[in-house]
Amino acid sequence: MDMPRGSEQATDAKTPRTERGRKTLRKLLDASATEFGEKGFHEASVSSITRRAGVALGTFYTYFDSKDALFRALVADMSKSVRTSSRSALSDNMGALEIEQAALSAFLAFARDHKEVYRIIDEAEFVDPASYREHYETIAERIEERLAAGAKSGEFREGLGELEAWAVMGMNVFIGLRYAVWDDGKRSPEDLAQAVNVLLKKGIAKR
Repeated sequence: MDMPRGSEQATDAKTPRTERGRKTLRKLLDASATEFGEKGFHEASVSSITRRAGVALGTFYTYFDSKDALFRALVADMSKSVRTSSRSALSDNMGALEIEQAALSAFLAFARDHKEVYRIIDEAEFVDPASYREHYETIAERIEERLAAGAKSGEFREGLGELEAWAVMGMNVFIGLRYAVWDDGKRSPEDLAQAVNVLLKKGIAKR
């Protein structure tokens, strides 16, 4: 029987019942993002993560059973943050192309501030392939929903689906890699998103 999406990740972090517990969990996740981002999964250690977080080593096991469990929880947390960063930039009065531009601009700004997200998500392909696949499938599904809404409103052509959603996502991911991670600082997220938006609108074929 297939496990419902997200159910495995939900068990990786033991849900704290108090505000203090939630803050401690947040410290561990933030510290692990830095640790995994700098050293990679295999070189990172629980003791180093707890030192970064400023908590006792024993406290770690109140929230996680292992480094692997922490890594899965971190991937799920980062994936959620990526989606939230894009959704927070959207409003109900936006057109379909405007939505794509705003979502990409917000993602690029997030990635520029959290460069470690690329290394951590990439490592998930080998450390926890299910988390890696879920990250991209979830984002692609949301893009596909936006494309369908754009077609329904008449701004996009009919027939856009999964393939086009993955193509848009792939373009956004590598724009982020080039200009957010390998950043030369010459182009703002807004400028980059606008340029990509022109590509979506006009394509590359000469007319």
